[in-house]
Amino acid sequence: MLMETILNLPIENKIFYAVLVFSWTVYLWEAYLAYRQRRIYRLTLQVPQELGKIMDTDTFEKSRLYQLDKSNFSFWSGLYSETEGTLILLFGGIPFVWKVAGTVTARFGLGPEYEIFQSLSFLILATLFSAFTGLPWSIYNTFVIEEKHGFNQQTLGFFLKDAVKKFIVTQCILLPVTSLLLYIIKIGGDFFFIYAWLFTLGVSLVLVTIYADYIAPLFDKFTPLPEGELKEEIESMSKSISFPLTKVYVVEGSKRSSHSNAYFYGFFKNKRIVLFDTLLEDYSPLNKDGEPETDTLTEDKSKLKNKKQGCNNPEVLAVLGHELGHWKLGHTVKNIVISQMNSFLCFFLFAVLIGQKELFMAFGFYNSQPTLIGLMIIFQFIFSPYNEVLSFCLTVLSRRFEFQADSFARGMGRASELCSALIKLNKDNLGFPVADWLFSMWHYSHPPLLERLRALGSTKQD
Repeated sequence: MLMETILNLPIENKIFYAVLVFSWTVYLWEAYLAYRQRRIYRLTLQVPQELGKIMDTDTFEKSRLYQLDKSNFSFWSGLYSETEGTLILLFGGIPFVWKVAGTVTARFGLGPEYEIFQSLSFLILATLFSAFTGLPWSIYNTFVIEEKHGFNQQTLGFFLKDAVKKFIVTQCILLPVTSLLLYIIKIGGDFFFIYAWLFTLGVSLVLVTIYADYIAPLFDKFTPLPEGELKEEIESMSKSISFPLTKVYVVEGSKRSSHSNAYFYGFFKNKRIVLFDTLLEDYSPLNKDGEPETDTLTEDKSKLKNKKQGCNNPEVLAVLGHELGHWKLGHTVKNIVISQMNSFLCFFLFAVLIGQKELFMAFGFYNSQPTLIGLMIIFQFIFSPYNEVLSFCLTVLSRRFEFQADSFARGMGRASELCSALIKLNKDNLGFPVADWLFSMWHYSHPPLLERLRALGSTKQD
């Protein structure tokens, strides 16, 4: 009887319920994977024997508790997000906000024919709603979980100022880009998907080019790496593989968090390297809060514990050797190509589906078919199954790339230093080295620590 009732539903109702069912199916799958991993956190109370030479008991316990707290937080925030999304769909939240956006633009004398202006008003309202509902979760994550485990470096005032600044910068980018995209779709004719794809390609390349020079400095202080041994060795290593390095920066990431990172950016002959101050043992402010603790010798000499945060110069070079391996092996270009192929395919399918009024009716739009709403429905909801499969495939590919980049660093004679750096960074970031195989396979874009150490040919700390 139930099946017969479902089959007799109008097509728009079938679409709506299919979207809801798939969304909750994905959520329950993710929740099951997270449960498996939380069980690992709860039950793995002792350092496994094979990890005994690279992780001390105290660090292991700290990382276990940190990851357990993060997992519990993720469960509740994920449940809230899924429930909120479901209620928005069930109670017609999207058409309601679209109607409010129309009311706002009407006050400026702009009727329904000014669809792009109504779309921009809708975006502002939707992003404001998202910012306000997400703010308590972000505050709790930063000032309870990250604070509890020693990572947060922000004051509440800095955090709120940062949130406002991010919102403004996002709007300054999102609104003009969206308006131009909608305009291109409207005037592009039968081949608008090609022009839309070319436009988004251009925007992404421009943003990648200007991000570190013009956008990131709005939030963090970038300073050139001072002249000295480290800079000379970075330049020498870059030259040895023909990496067209122009500048090396140190970013003051410690203002927000004690987590570490490093990356490079730029196109063609204009490459820059950015190192977080928390990555550099000699620059990390956390090492200057007091007298740095010296290495302590235990009965097992392999269990030397460096209490300082960050890596020494040879280890930093090994980490950069890994990052430069991504460039030399073409991983960056391959990711861009895959991303743009996917983008083109999505715009093509969007062009095929945009004329289906049932898609709009499924989400409460019976009398109009706004282009922005069509983009949201098709890209966010209709493409959900495809996006899940693609995400898993990219995760698998990313792990392969990580192993290849590690191998490249090993080929540069930096295997020992990279092993040591990975161990230190795992400790600094309280990474838990034991993972459920299914959770790891689905989520880990980087291989677990032990797998990387084995591939590099060492599981011992120098």
